[in-house]
Amino acid sequence: MSNKLTTLNLYLEPAETRRLASLCGPFDDNIKQLERRIGVEINYRDNHFQIVGLPKNCLTANNLLKDLYIETQTVKGSTPDLEPDRVHIAIQEAVALEFEAPSDDKSLYIKTKRGVIKPRNPNQSDYVSHINGHDITFGVGPAGTGKTYLAVAAAVDALERQEVRRILLTRPAVEAGEKLGFLPGDLSQKVDPYLRPLYDALFEMLGFEKVERLIERNVIEVAPLAYMRGRTLNDAFIILDESQNTSVEQMKMFLTRIGFNSKAVITGDITQVDLPKHQKSGLRHAIEVLSQVEEVSFNFFQAKDVVRHPVVARIVEAYEEHELKRQKPQDTKDHQHQLQEVKHNES
Repeated sequence: MSNKLTTLNLYLEPAETRRLASLCGPFDDNIKQLERRIGVEINYRDNHFQIVGLPKNCLTANNLLKDLYIETQTVKGSTPDLEPDRVHIAIQEAVALEFEAPSDDKSLYIKTKRGVIKPRNPNQSDYVSHINGHDITFGVGPAGTGKTYLAVAAAVDALERQEVRRILLTRPAVEAGEKLGFLPGDLSQKVDPYLRPLYDALFEMLGFEKVERLIERNVIEVAPLAYMRGRTLNDAFIILDESQNTSVEQMKMFLTRIGFNSKAVITGDITQVDLPKHQKSGLRHAIEVLSQVEEVSFNFFQAKDVVRHPVVARIVEAYEEHELKRQKPQDTKDHQHQLQEVKHNES
C-alpha cells in the first residue's frame, strides 16, 4: 500500500447530534485518542468526517468510526455515552486484525445475564477455546489481559447452562510487598480484601443481589486457598487467581483437589511474585512440570494483549525490556563461570 498521505471522507448516517457528541466524547477526547493511537488527523463538521493519513491508517480509522457510531444508537430513549475504555478496546481489536484475524467462532462467545462477552484478540480467543476444551487451563501473563475476567465469565456461563453445580473462586492470601499486620473483623472481613477482584467480576456479570443469594446457598464459594486442603471438588468450575503467589506444595495441593466433571482455570503473572525470595513460585514450577500433560493447556499473554488503558501495555513492555537487560550480564557471567569450570576439569 502507498506511503503517500491520503484523505478519506466519511458521512455518518443518520446525522443525530446526541449520537455524534457521544462518538466524539467530551472535548473531542475520543477523536483525539483515535488520532494518537492510529496515526491520523480527523477533522469533522456535523456528520462529515475527514480523515488524513496513510491509506492503511485512514481505512482503519474510517471503519472504527463507523463501528463506534453504531454503538451510540439510542436504546429506550437514551443515547449511551461512548466511554474512553471502549474506544481503547475497539482500537486494540482493529490493530490486532492487522496481524491476525480474530476467531469469528460464535461458540467462543460467553453469554451472561448482563450480555455477551466475546474475546478481544486472538490470544483471548485461544484462551476461551482451551477453557472449553480442557479440564485444566493455565492463563499466564501481565495484568489487564483479561485472564481472570474471562475465566469468571466462562464459570458463570457454565453454571447458567447447568454444566456445573457450583463455582469456586480462590486465591492465596499473600500481601503484595506490604505488611498489613493484624486485620480486625471476622474471617470473611479478613480475607475479603484479597478476593475483591473476583467479587467485582461476579457482580458485573450477575448483579449484586443474585451473587449474594448464590453465595448464601453455597452455589458460589469465594475462599482463600488454604481452605482447599482435604477437599474433593466434583461438578464445579474452580478458578485459582494470583497463582504466582502459591508455593510448589500449595499448587500441587490445589491441582489434586479437582474431582469428576470439574474444570479448573489457574491464572497468574510470573513477573509479579510476592513470595519470599528463597521460595519458588508454584506457577513457575507447574509450567515446568506439566507442560507435556495433554489434558492441561497453557496460554501465555503478552503486553500487546492488555485491554486496559494503553499506558498499561507500555509499562509492561518497559518492565520486560528492563528485566531482559538486567538478566543478560548475569547470563554472560554464568556462561564464563561454566567455561572456567570446564577448563579446570580438563586440566
